[in-house]
Amino acid sequence: MKVKLCDVNTDAESKLPAKTEDKSGIGVHYIDAYIKPMNTKLEDGTAVRCKRRGLKITLSAGTKKGEGLMRRIDVSPDPVVMLSAALEEAAKAAGVEFTVENGAIFLVL
Repeated sequence: MKVKLCDVNTDAESKLPAKTEDKSGIGVHYIDAYIKPMNTKLEDGTAVRCKRRGLKITLSAGTKKGEGLMRRIDVSPDPVVMLSAALEEAAKAAGVEFTVENGAIFLVL
């Protein structure tokens, strides 16, 4: 079942390290702004949560939970690419599928 989670937060791009004084090396301001709208409740009542703690991204959908890491060296120094890979890793570990299409974020449960 493919469910629209939220729209992509376009304001998050203004928080990329090149545009702010983010010295984290992974773009924590961008990451936090991007994943904030993903914390929601689906129509069927399933709670979806996404949070960052250090380099770890945790994604949970109901009772399913997975983690992904922001990998600067293995993936890319670009925060956009790193976050996408970490979210896909977290979704796979949770047993769900994560996609971004036409400016919206979808989960396949």
